[in-house]
Amino acid sequence: MILPTVFYQLLIDHGFHDFVGVPDSLLKHLNACLLDHGHEWIAPNEGSALAMAAGLYLGSQRIPVVYLQNSGFGNLVNPLNSLMDKQVYGLPALILMGWRGEPLQPDEPQHRAQGSTQEAQLKALGHPYAIMGKDERVLKQQLLEATSWMQAHGSPYFFLIQAQSFEPYTSNRKNIVRNYPKREAYLEALMPLLSEDFLVVSTTGKTSREWFELREMNKHAHSKDFLSVGSMGHASQIALGLAIKQPSKKVLCIDGDGALIMHMGSLATIGQLAPKNLIHVVINNGAHESVGGQPTAGFDVDIPKIAEACGYAYVSSVEDLESFNSEFLKVLNREGPMLLELKSSVGSRADLGRPSVSPQDNKKELMNYLHASGSAVTHPPQIDRSDSEQNRPTLEGSDSEQNPSTTNG
Repeated sequence: MILPTVFYQLLIDHGFHDFVGVPDSLLKHLNACLLDHGHEWIAPNEGSALAMAAGLYLGSQRIPVVYLQNSGFGNLVNPLNSLMDKQVYGLPALILMGWRGEPLQPDEPQHRAQGSTQEAQLKALGHPYAIMGKDERVLKQQLLEATSWMQAHGSPYFFLIQAQSFEPYTSNRKNIVRNYPKREAYLEALMPLLSEDFLVVSTTGKTSREWFELREMNKHAHSKDFLSVGSMGHASQIALGLAIKQPSKKVLCIDGDGALIMHMGSLATIGQLAPKNLIHVVINNGAHESVGGQPTAGFDVDIPKIAEACGYAYVSSVEDLESFNSEFLKVLNREGPMLLELKSSVGSRADLGRPSVSPQDNKKELMNYLHASGSAVTHPPQIDRSDSEQNRPTLEGSDSEQNPSTTNG
């Protein structure tokens, strides 16, 4: 393994000074080192990180570093091929990608498909890569080769980073102590408030793990839950689709601040479609806790106001369990979509396990329950756009009015 401080200094020595990305558990010690040195920006998602890297390069003429977990490679592909590629703008970036699901290495189900095909995907897309070495001599040579290639070809170069590549690193930063309940305390308070007609979609990471264990402790079935073990940022859209097709049931999405921010545009779709049976709970601890506790923008933005502006029928925020209980009971008597922010402190049990039910079995249990209840609908929702269409302003002289055939590139 290599010390994060050594790797950081090697990057500086080779001319890399700007670092942007999405935190990864395999890179958490490096992420902590970068934060301590003040050279890191945390992006909402991997594609945004690469686009920001493009701007950093244009503004400084220095090659930036982008970091991510390979589970977010799909978010990266659009700007990778349509912005950075040498056939388009030809913009370089050194991309440090944590290799979850590496072949022959044990890992969680959500990482296996991506990890087993990662090298093949890079080759198919025509992007060069190296499996990052774990000692200083090898790393120096790899950085020289990567830098020379990027300077010659003007496009990104990847380092695939295996598990156990970095030595532990203790950060010098003082964590902000917030006197809020922890996530599991909220989940424990939430569980008895749910009636029989509730379906639950929980976001990836420790949220789904804690929800599963609380079900087990309370001897509840898992047939009404969908645990989003992967697909970070998409739990709310899974819940939206479920709410549309199950109008007779209440659908609860248990989300996190990092996941919500990753694909915040989903709020606009929920507001537009306006499912009355959807309750969106966002547990906001201001951190990417499941991958190392790196900060998010969760406490720097007003999540309820954003949801309200997107068309949610009701929004609220709480900071303690007593307020949570009373507020959730109010939410139960309203029509959605509704968003309830739960301000939370970072922290989880040291013995927190993982779901013992496979994703396939989780899906089957839920679908068997829904099929047995016979509550699904097959027709699309009817959206009343009459008011918005009648009151939409006309832009005189716009391209869309004068040239209906004009399309954006």
